[in-house]
Amino acid sequence: MNDDPGSTSGPAHRTWWDRLGHMFSGEPRNRNELLEELRAAQTNGLLSVDTLTMVEGAIKVTELSVDDVMVPRAQIVMLAVESPLSEILAAVVESGHSRFPVHGEDKDEILGILLAKDVLKFFGAAEHFDIRAIMRPAVLIPESMRLNVLLAEFRLTRNHMALVVDEYGGVAGLITIEDVLEQIVGEIDDEHDDEEEPQLVHEQPDGNLLVSALTPIADFNEHTGADFSDEEYDTVGGMVTSEFGHLPEAGEEVAIGTFLFHVTEADDRRVQQFRVIRQAKG
Repeated sequence: MNDDPGSTSGPAHRTWWDRLGHMFSGEPRNRNELLEELRAAQTNGLLSVDTLTMVEGAIKVTELSVDDVMVPRAQIVMLAVESPLSEILAAVVESGHSRFPVHGEDKDEILGILLAKDVLKFFGAAEHFDIRAIMRPAVLIPESMRLNVLLAEFRLTRNHMALVVDEYGGVAGLITIEDVLEQIVGEIDDEHDDEEEPQLVHEQPDGNLLVSALTPIADFNEHTGADFSDEEYDTVGGMVTSEFGHLPEAGEEVAIGTFLFHVTEADDRRVQQFRVIRQAKG
């Protein structure tokens, strides 16, 4: 071993050299730099806006805890273990949920999970119904669990729902695998969600428009008389973000054709809304 302090071959020198090389390598050194690299890749056409959004969501999941996204206790539809079949069927139909926590004397005593599909076999055979016999085991998790850890546990155990308990062992909320996935891919609607079409374009008293970034370009054209192409981008958000060349923040604006798009709502993952001002032709 060479102990000569002037030696250039020792571990200390190699460590310093590695650090120096890393400084000039251009590689991201922290999460923010990584996100900047990914956004630059999207700007350069290497990633689509949707892909970038999902990658950013996947990274964000590692920073969130269960208590950030869980359904609070007050909104949970629970079933009492002594409930008759008629009450259970009514709760299933009214809520549209597929899984229900079953409790004992109070709502902190979770006995199991009832799947709606397991109740179907008892139509016309209520006398044979025994909720205890068909309950599935309940998964209990702490509020502080990271979402990425929970997602891995869901995959490993094939569970889709977990009850969240506080430090005293009481039920604080509920979380499903869908809640976690929505942090990555955005809102997931199913057949039980409200099917009413949201209003994407709002007329303002001053003649300007508030336009959701999710507005299809074809709908925007129909509403305003514009003729933007939807061959490359489907939505106004995709078209305008591409024109900026980066993910814009609230307050930024850009002119496209005879329209000025002013960003009114945005977060660190996507643009959400624009104020659109029709400009006079030059």
